[in-house]
Amino acid sequence: MKYYISKKISADFDQAVLLVTESLKKEGFGVLTEINLQEKLKEKLNIDFRKYKILGACNPAYAYKALQQEDKIGTMLPCSVVVQELGNNEIEVAAVDPVASMMAIENPSLAGIAGEIKEKLERAIASL
Repeated sequence: MKYYISKKISADFDQAVLLVTESLKKEGFGVLTEINLQEKLKEKLNIDFRKYKILGACNPAYAYKALQQEDKIGTMLPCSVVVQELGNNEIEVAAVDPVASMMAIENPSLAGIAGEIKEKLERAIASL
C-alpha cells in the first residue's frame, strides 16, 4: 500500500511552500511546525541537500475526534507534508496517507476519521 499522496508542480520553492500552506488552510489545516531539512543537514552534518521542508499540518477538529477514540494518537500527529525541490523549477508535494498510517493502530473507530482526513489532504494537494 502506498503510504503517501503526492503531486508534482512547477513553481519556485518558496512559492510552493506558500501555495501548500494556503491549500491546507482551505481544508481546515494549520501548519504547526516547519522543518527545513536542507538547513538542518547543512548545520548538523555539513551535507549539501536539495530544498526540502517538512510541514506539520493539523486539523484541530479531526485531531480532537481522533484523540477521543485513541489517547495515544498524538504520537502520529500532526500530518506530515513534504515540499521538495526536484530541479528545474519542479517541486513535489507529498503528504502522509492517514489511512495507511492508521493501519498500525488496532482501533477500527479511527478508520472513518482517517478516511475523511485523507480526502481533505487529497483535495489540498490536487488543488495545487
